[in-house]
Amino acid sequence: MYTPRIMEKGKSVTNLLDPSILFFIFGIFAGFVKSNLEIPQPISRFLSLYLLMALGLKGGFALNNSGFTVEIAVSIGLAIALAIGVPLLGYNLLKRKLDKLDAAAIAATYGSISAVTFITATQVLDQAGISYGGHMAAAMALMESPAIIIAIVLANRIRQQRSDNKTPHTSIGKVLYESFTDGGQLLLLGSVVVGLISGDAGHKVMAPFSIDLFKGLLAFFLLDMGLVAARSIGEIKGKPPIALLYALIAPPTHALIALGACQLLRVSVGDTILLIILSASASYIAVPAVLRHAMPEVNSALYMGMSLGITFPLNIIFGIPIYSAIALYFA
Repeated sequence: MYTPRIMEKGKSVTNLLDPSILFFIFGIFAGFVKSNLEIPQPISRFLSLYLLMALGLKGGFALNNSGFTVEIAVSIGLAIALAIGVPLLGYNLLKRKLDKLDAAAIAATYGSISAVTFITATQVLDQAGISYGGHMAAAMALMESPAIIIAIVLANRIRQQRSDNKTPHTSIGKVLYESFTDGGQLLLLGSVVVGLISGDAGHKVMAPFSIDLFKGLLAFFLLDMGLVAARSIGEIKGKPPIALLYALIAPPTHALIALGACQLLRVSVGDTILLIILSASASYIAVPAVLRHAMPEVNSALYMGMSLGITFPLNIIFGIPIYSAIALYFA
């Protein structure tokens, strides 16, 4: 039977000595010294799909054991509320200092989530023996799209106010369809369903694939992400100071908002940690993929440099243990 481990009394969360994180730091170093070390793109794509599939299966197996409870409904509802509230808050702050379209794009980036940050966080929690709900994989998937939809609605309204007929308005229906049928997100949700249906028997069969290989492949993928992050740091040069400041201040602010909401609704410790980390993360895959076409007026280097060059490495190296320690302190 699949049973998440429970945190032992007094156990703390640390990830700086974790091999996966050390490979990420090594990747950043290799990128800074301009090494020719490179992970071929097809392999990188395979690794990302494997991690999503393994995470979804793990969540499905856990849901099969626990069933759908009020606690699960509260966590998922809170995840959706945060995915709506965070981008609206970000846009209303940023539009005072930046072009409104730029503000909408950045708000969408920081209102959506980073699947890799989430996957790394689950691995760290497993290492520390802190339990969390399998439904959090589904919560992560549901948090990805609201910020994108909000950004498209805002962009359409901004163009109407400016009487800009050069760029066609983007259909919300099209965005919803693309979000639901996106390969990574569809694989994640499909894997949750497979794990939920197959239960303990499926867990025994898939354990060598979804559990035994997970740690090593995550380390390999984070090595690649370190190389990418090092290259993205160069894109930050010349960007508005307010954007760089937002990339540093917004994640911990969003984390504190999530912490307060979790405390108010008495969400479990493990789910609280993951909701905090999701709220503090920023998208560098889903949002750019949509906004490059839906909001071509905005230079993608602006929000990509912020999320992948600043927020992602800070969250992976420092954010996960700090946010976890804060959640454990209040718990």
